[in-house]
Amino acid sequence: MFEKYRRYYPAACAFALLLLVWLSTYTVRETEFVLITQFGRPVYTEPGAGLHLKWFFQTANYFDKRLRIYNPRPSEFLTSDKKNLVIESYVAWKIHDPQRFVETVGDPIAAEMRLHDIVWSGLSATLGTHDLDSLISPNLDSVKAREMLDQLSNETGRKALAGYGIEVVDVRIKRINLPDQNKQSVYARMRAERERIARQYRAEGEEQALQIRAGADRRKEEILSLAYKDAEKLRGEGDAEATRTYSQAYSRNPRFYKLLRTLEAYKKVLDDKTTAILSSDSELLKVFMRGEAAQ
Repeated sequence: MFEKYRRYYPAACAFALLLLVWLSTYTVRETEFVLITQFGRPVYTEPGAGLHLKWFFQTANYFDKRLRIYNPRPSEFLTSDKKNLVIESYVAWKIHDPQRFVETVGDPIAAEMRLHDIVWSGLSATLGTHDLDSLISPNLDSVKAREMLDQLSNETGRKALAGYGIEVVDVRIKRINLPDQNKQSVYARMRAERERIARQYRAEGEEQALQIRAGADRRKEEILSLAYKDAEKLRGEGDAEATRTYSQAYSRNPRFYKLLRTLEAYKKVLDDKTTAILSSDSELLKVFMRGEAAQ
């Protein structure tokens, strides 16, 4: 009976051999982990890319080791002054230990549910130590905020790695919103804070303007003082030169000098609208009547 099927034996053996080879080999890509399980129990993890061998009765389970982004649903948190905030955050994570991952959560959806619990707990503890004004103030120190989020990320990563074989790369806050019942009071405080800052800037500007004006006035006085000093010096030099000229003129012709000085004196005293009544022995009349002989 089996004789008529004898000619199919080589083909059947070849097929069985190919099937055995196919069941005993697997390929790992650069972006994957492969966890080998035996009857449902993890045996080992193959992290290296390429073609690998296993027992035909073992199963290759593939896991993407690339970075994933999880966006938890917005949640309300209570600040230290008992005010509510609606926080939107994101978590960057990836599988680090496939065996631990399979044993504890099994798939990415369950993993993100665990991450949500860890992040919610961390945010609740962190935000509970800050009041509302410090979190929404325009003067919030960016370094302090970054340190706060780094601490949250590290704590979340430590718990996720130890508990579920998940590596948390980063945890960040995308948006901080306010519940409708808190918005008006918070906006009023924000306006008051900005008005205070504006008043401070205006006061600083006015102080700087006063300093600039005072400096300019001081410089003006210094320049005027120097100019007055130079003018007085030149006036003194001119008066000295005039005195020297008068002295020379007097020494050359005393009578003419006396006449000239008399005329200059009357010129300063009398003008076109001045009426003068002079006696007959006035020196001025003597000059007009008798000329130089009057001197």
